[in-house]
Amino acid sequence: MDLTGWFEIFGEEGTSAIGGLLIGIAFGAFAQRSRFCLRAAVVEFARGAIQLKVAVWLIAFASAVFLTQALISLDMLDVSEARQFAARGSISGALIGGALFGCGMVLARGCASRLLVLSATGNLRALLSGLIFAVAAEASIHGLLSPLRDWLAGLWTVGGRDRLDLLQLLGPGPEAGLVIGLLFLSGAVFFAVRARLGPWGWLGAAGVGATVAAGWWFTYQLSFQAFEPMTVKSMTFTGPSADTLMTVLTPPGTNIDFDIGLVPGVFIGAAIAALAAREWTLEGFRDGHSMRRYIAGAVLMGFGGMLAGGCAVGAGVTGGSIFALTAWLTLSAMWAAAGLTDLLIDRRGAGAGGTAEAPALP
Repeated sequence: MDLTGWFEIFGEEGTSAIGGLLIGIAFGAFAQRSRFCLRAAVVEFARGAIQLKVAVWLIAFASAVFLTQALISLDMLDVSEARQFAARGSISGALIGGALFGCGMVLARGCASRLLVLSATGNLRALLSGLIFAVAAEASIHGLLSPLRDWLAGLWTVGGRDRLDLLQLLGPGPEAGLVIGLLFLSGAVFFAVRARLGPWGWLGAAGVGATVAAGWWFTYQLSFQAFEPMTVKSMTFTGPSADTLMTVLTPPGTNIDFDIGLVPGVFIGAAIAALAAREWTLEGFRDGHSMRRYIAGAVLMGFGGMLAGGCAVGAGVTGGSIFALTAWLTLSAMWAAAGLTDLLIDRRGAGAGGTAEAPALP
């Protein structure tokens, strides 16, 4: 793909932002129609079922892994310079941050990407939670929470791709990635068929996974065609949410890139999908307790996501698709902490006469 014509019209940064915008629109539409959400999948699994929500997440994750590894196998993608391998990885950050994020997404009833998608459909709870999430993420990068994040992240770090790439660390080598991706996809298809996943579930979930691979491929194309250094990356929402918020709050002239285009793109795509399906409706908080719960969850996700180096999509799917050690540790911590939080807060609250959320699609 020759991007030089785009560079001449929009510049390198503008082209990067447009790519993020278009991929984000596709992600938003697919995620809205499929109800893709890690928190929903974890809650369903923790309550003893592997049905629609788990099937959607598995199809999205497996599609991202298979397609990304296919691009690598075809020499159409090189992730050796991706942040997950090029910088030192924080094991402590992955485990602690992933656990905090997992707890937060249950309290806020949605992971970071899900909050963004829901806010575009008129959900004011998700909109407020998403804004607080972005503020907490920014505070964790440059603000009040940054010293704590740096300290926790520095407790246990490892460096070198041979220690950060699971395919190298465990021995099978990079050529095994495509085979593992195919096995994941086969398993995901089995569970999706068993759960009787509908057409939009199949298409939307596979589309979510495809956008992750598309993000890797597009930024890789940018990295060797652009004159200025460009980072090879893909979908993530913690850092981009904070960057987008600061872009809105700062004077014009702020640098734009893939991440700045991504967040509004997801919002636009989800809004279009919701309007087309006649699912756009305003929703607010039920009571003060509910609002406090969402705010606490958003803060935990913002800090946890920055500590772990990614959100449920950024670490869990994007990082997982290239078999980054820290991403898989983060994803495991998210699943464990989210399941435990659901047990201790929602299910125990319901058993004590509280009002836990029913396990329906969010």
